[in-house]
Amino acid sequence: MRIAIVNDMPLAVEALRRALAFEPAHHVIWVAGDGQEAVRLCAENTPDLILMDLIMPVMDGVEATRRIMAESPCAIVIVTIDREQNVHRVFEAMGFGALDVVDTPVLGGSNPREAAAPLLRKILNVGWLMGQSEKRVKPVVTHARVPGVRAGLVAIGSSAGGPAALETLLKGLPRNFEAAIVLVQHVDQVFAAGMAEWLSTSCGLDVRLARDGETPQVGTVLLAGTNHHIRLLKNGTLAYTAEPVNEIYRPSIDVFFESVARYWNGEAVGVLLTGMGRDGAQGLKLMRQQGFLTIAQDQQSSSVYGMPKAAAAIDAAVEIRPLDKIAPRLLEKFAK
Repeated sequence: MRIAIVNDMPLAVEALRRALAFEPAHHVIWVAGDGQEAVRLCAENTPDLILMDLIMPVMDGVEATRRIMAESPCAIVIVTIDREQNVHRVFEAMGFGALDVVDTPVLGGSNPREAAAPLLRKILNVGWLMGQSEKRVKPVVTHARVPGVRAGLVAIGSSAGGPAALETLLKGLPRNFEAAIVLVQHVDQVFAAGMAEWLSTSCGLDVRLARDGETPQVGTVLLAGTNHHIRLLKNGTLAYTAEPVNEIYRPSIDVFFESVARYWNGEAVGVLLTGMGRDGAQGLKLMRQQGFLTIAQDQQSSSVYGMPKAAAAIDAAVEIRPLDKIAPRLLEKFAK
């Protein structure tokens, strides 16, 4: 993979070079010391992947991500020395299309290969997404719902560009919205709690991490909060599970949507937002086959038109809408 490094700290650049050296297929094609230089170099020689720092002189990583995704789009992974201190910047960068975030590898440790492993694993995931052509084929799900009608449910999946898209969508919903909401965003569990707090503050809704064993409730927005998948069980409660282990993204949107198609008894809407790859498309189609309303974000309003495009290609979405038209449609659907 052709990789570019954007970082103003020589020690960090060296740590990244050493980590990448453990995988001979990776080649560093250029290094930029600030975001402005990265924008220029990316336009001249677009890499397969950029490892982007956040805090830099001249232009920071958030603005550089925004500019690159608008002018010379490519895969971007945020690499930072202090994720917890930069959590809001991470969400901003992901809102502009960054795919993931990882700690800068540490130089001088007792096991350099072990220190490089998290970064190499993230790069492997990105490479898989960039190269994937087919997703496993899903069987048609039959209803296995328990008696009794539950309240409405909105199941939302998002990935690259998701934080900003979720913020926009949730801001369009009132506090007394008449349906439960569950979010599955591709984000490492280290950032999940911070993301829930950020969304809660910015949107004015009660957003928190989903707890194992609880039931989706009207008035609360639940965010999948671990690196395991989240699914709906037959009794209507939520559960985290390591299976299926072959899903590249954890949590998987497909896994959650499929469980909703199988077990939710009541009105439900599936919403698939911006993101790279195909996760969520097959699950959304299963929801449609069970008679639920399914919505995919349109190309023009998507930061990364991957997942919604995959859903549109297999006719999984009943409706394809601009981001700012999704909340009004949900309000119409669940109006008293």
